[in-house]
Amino acid sequence: DAYWEDGENNRVVMKLHPRIAPVTAVICPLVKKDGLPELGRKVMDILKPHFKVIYDQQGSIGKRYYRQDEAGTPFGITLDHQSIEDNTITVRHRDSQQQDRVEIDQLVTFINNCIEDYI
Repeated sequence: DAYWEDGENNRVVMKLHPRIAPVTAVICPLVKKDGLPELGRKVMDILKPHFKVIYDQQGSIGKRYYRQDEAGTPFGITLDHQSIEDNTITVRHRDSQQQDRVEIDQLVTFINNCIEDYI
């Protein structure tokens, strides 16, 4: 089933295959300052030619993830202060909630590989 409810965590997930999800990834800077929004826009520019991407900085990171889980967005991309230091971001997988730290210049390849490997 594409629609799934996690009653324990009060979480609703639309488990659409990443190829048919209305949005492939959401870019979420952890805070609205310290250069993170600007870096988020740069990451968005990198991804836009390859995927359907949106930008979200409203509310807590958990609420942003849950909103996108309900919408079926398979990947959440979080930028934090470490992102500015070492040019990496965190990719959160919608279905498993697993998080991977990925170099920004490897992000397109990483997401493509995740889509190819999706079961």
